This record gives sequence, structure tokens and C-alpha cells, in this order.
Amino acid sequence: MSMFLDQVKVNIKAGSGGDGMVAFRREKYVPDGGPAGGDGGLGGDVIFVVDEGLRTLMDFRYNRHFRAENGEHGMSKGMHGRGAKDLFVKVPPGTVVKDAQTGQVYADLVEHGQEAVVAKGGRGGRGNIRFASPRNPAPELAENGEPGEELEVELELKVLADVGLVGFPSVGKSTLLSVVSSARPKIGAYHFTTLVPNLGMVSTEDGRSFVLADMPGLIEGASQGVGLGIEFLRHIERTRVLLHVIDMSGIEGRDPVDDYYTINQELEQYDLKLLERPQLVVANKMDMPLAEENLKNFKEAMKENGEDIEIYEISALTQKGLNTVMSRTADLVETTPEFPLYQDETGEEERVMYTFTPEDKQFHITRESDGTWVLTGEKLEKLYQMTNFQFDASVMRFSRQLRGMGVDEALRKRGAKNGDTVRIDTFEFDFVD
Repeated sequence: MSMFLDQVKVNIKAGSGGDGMVAFRREKYVPDGGPAGGDGGLGGDVIFVVDEGLRTLMDFRYNRHFRAENGEHGMSKGMHGRGAKDLFVKVPPGTVVKDAQTGQVYADLVEHGQEAVVAKGGRGGRGNIRFASPRNPAPELAENGEPGEELEVELELKVLADVGLVGFPSVGKSTLLSVVSSARPKIGAYHFTTLVPNLGMVSTEDGRSFVLADMPGLIEGASQGVGLGIEFLRHIERTRVLLHVIDMSGIEGRDPVDDYYTINQELEQYDLKLLERPQLVVANKMDMPLAEENLKNFKEAMKENGEDIEIYEISALTQKGLNTVMSRTADLVETTPEFPLYQDETGEEERVMYTFTPEDKQFHITRESDGTWVLTGEKLEKLYQMTNFQFDASVMRFSRQLRGMGVDEALRKRGAKNGDTVRIDTFEFDFVD
């Protein structure tokens, strides 16, 4: 089994804030000491951080749940609870963090030490010292801590390489990588010898260097999931230059011209932007008998089709012509800017149309078969979770908040009668008209 893992889903939950406290000063010779309940501490954030020592997402194979600590509860004498420590989750360079359901990108982490707060911890609840006023100098009122964010995120690794080798299986990509760098990929006389992306550092004769990635072989239909291509095409997205390796010997029974167009078609169907990258055609296996004739036919076909491409003749086996193509590749790496994976596509002169947009409802009302009215909504549920129902003052405050949001009026319009049961999460109460 391969020990390379480049895509995984994990569940993360930030810490909830600590609860505020209801307390009063009880000191000798201090009559009517007043409220002294402190606030709860902040919940811990879940932060993804790049560790250059990691190469795959294997650490997430058996650990897919990450929970930050909750904040400490408020205390008496006006003391606030301690905030929780943030939870740092280490990922390899090149990791994209996105929502597992919507696909929204939260972070693209590429540099060592780069951090991204993906789940935010909840704020601490306020203690009764915060609710004191001239009208109510001794409130029995405090808040629960705000719940921390909980998300299911997808981690996708896209390796950091300057140059990518693409082509059909058994065209000599792994051999080429092994002779131009110190990488030692698996090499064999059968298809799909390479099962994971392999990286190697290439140094040219004039002292320049770049990272070269050998991708598992593509075949027709790879962009739709045929073969191994769809699993690793994502790793080509960060490369700035593509080396299209073609077997000019025809020993596999394929036509080099068909190979060229088939691979480019798969790249285009996967991501149209891949064809924007500079591409060099590397005519490999030129030491074989029919290679010269096939190369001649290939050049004629490219000329007839109006293809303006650079072709370099090499033999990875005999190491012929490698210096020339590697030097030219280094030139392109230096002059080609990076291709951002995610960017805002809004222009500076974008025209704006102003239209009326109705305000989003803060709650939704449904009714179950037994006649119970059910209230849902993010803001409404957060108010419920932060209400401490042990104190009458907190219950009355929650009731006023619901009335201010228009819940009473909305229930009345939907036909709610006096005494009907209303439920928010697991909390049930009677509707009073």
C-alpha cells in the first residue's frame, strides 16, 4: 500500500467560551457589596500551520478529529476565566484547506510557518458584574459562553514544484528524473510504475536549480477518472513549466502525434489554465531505431497544424541532450510568474447594479405533526445556547430578545394559539398570546 496521502476530510471544533458567573461580594464591613461575577475566558482557535518537514497528509489517516480547549468559567470577586490555548494543526507545504460541503477555500498554505485560523473560538459569557445598572444594581444575570465553530474541512495537498513531467505511462519520466536529480523513483518496464508524485532538485551546469516533479502517467480519459491521472493532476496546478515527455520510438505501438494531442486534451479538460503554462516537448528514447523517422513525422505534423512548440531530443537512458533541455527549462522558470490557484476575478472597473435585497430572516418556523412549533436559525440558536436558564432574570432577558426579533409576532401570524408548545433545540416552552 502506498504511504502517500494527498486528500483527506477532517472534523475540527474550536473551543467554546467559558460561562459568566453570578456572584456577589460577601465581605465583612462591606454592606451591599454588589455583583462580583467575572466573565468567562475565550475558547481556543483551531489554526493550521505549515511544517516543511511534512511531505504528505499521512498524519491525518487515523486522527481526523481535532478539538480545541474551552475557555475557563468566570469566578467570584470579578475574576475572569483564563482563555484557552489555541490548537495548532501541522500540515505540509502546498496544502489547501476548504469546506468539505461547499468547496469554499479557507486557506492556501505554501510557506513554512504560514498560519491560518480556520475555526474561531467562542467568546466568554459575561458575568453579572457586566449587567449592573442604576435601575438594577444587583442583577442575577449571566451568559453562557459562545459555542466554538465546528466545521468539516477537506485538506488537499498540491505539491510545490517548479516544473512538472507529464506524458503517457512508460515514456521515461521516472528515468529522466533519476538522471537529472538525486531522486530515486521506482523504475520498471510496465505501466503505472509510478504511483505517487516524486520530487527532485535539478541543478544546471551554470549553477541554477529548480524542483522537478514526476507525475504518474496519464492516459486518455484521465480527467474523467480513468487510470491514476485524476488522482494526481492536481499536483500539476502549482507548476510554472511543463515538460511533455513523448516516446519517439513508438515501441508501445502509439503514435507520438496522437500522444501529444491526447495528453494536452486531458490537461485542458481538467483545468483550462494548465495550457497557459510554457510547455516544452521532450522527445525521449532517441537512441531507438525508429525514433529519428518518427521525430521527422512529428515535426511535419506540428508544422501542418500550426503548432509553435519547442522540441528537444534526448535519451534519458544514455543521458544525451539533457543539459540543453534542463538549461532551457531553468530559463523559463526564471521568466515565468507563479500561477495563483485562487484569486479574486473582480476587475477595478466592475460595474455595480444596485438592487433591493430583502433582509435575511434571523429565524425559521416549522411545525411538526404533533402540533409543536419549531424555531431554528443560527442567531436564534446562539442566543439560546448563551442563555443560562438557571436564573429567572436570564429567562426573562431571553424572552425579551425573542420578542425583539419578532418571533412572537411571526408565530401569531402562522396561527400559534395560547398554550401551544414551542421548541428551540431541546428547550420547550408554552406560547403565551
